[in-house]
Amino acid sequence: MDPVPPAQPMRRTPIQQRSADRLARILDACAELLDETGYEDLSTRAVAQRAGVPIGSVYRFFGNKRAMAIALAHRNLDRYAEGIQERLAALPGTHWQPVVDAVLDEYLAMKRSVPGFALVDFGVPAPPPEGPAADPNHLVAVRLTELLSRHLGLVPDVTLERAVLVAVEATDALIQLAFRTDPAGDPGIVAETRAMMRAYLARVLD
Repeated sequence: MDPVPPAQPMRRTPIQQRSADRLARILDACAELLDETGYEDLSTRAVAQRAGVPIGSVYRFFGNKRAMAIALAHRNLDRYAEGIQERLAALPGTHWQPVVDAVLDEYLAMKRSVPGFALVDFGVPAPPPEGPAADPNHLVAVRLTELLSRHLGLVPDVTLERAVLVAVEATDALIQLAFRTDPAGDPGIVAETRAMMRAYLARVLD
């Protein structure tokens, strides 16, 4: 399985802690404004004002609001993976169903609590760049395949990655439906999603 490198939306990577803190404030402001204004009305100037930084600081990192939103999506994916790892640390690697549940539970937790996540989870609400390497769900599937394989002692291969990708695509659609039905996520649809994930992934994890 070849690793899929994420797109690089940032003009520069912060080296000093002060610069890293400023970047974090910019992304935090971006997330807050996404909830307040939506993606279409998001602007780099508004983000700079909310973050309390000069507009030039935003442009030092990002060329436009799309690049900024992509960076936020990458941060979300990193935090999602970190959250899953924390959950898996308390689980044995002998039973796969609790592991799959942890993957879903962490996503639901972020959906309910992380600013801006409703619009920018792991990708931006705009036409994505061409190619699977830039597709958000493909990136999620690659990361999840690595985490599941490591925790369960599996050898990652094309079959497993394809199954995880299908599960990610199906789960994404169902969770969107759950949150359209109920702002906190319709419990019945969430339960059906969990059952679907378990039933489908049993083909490759049993």
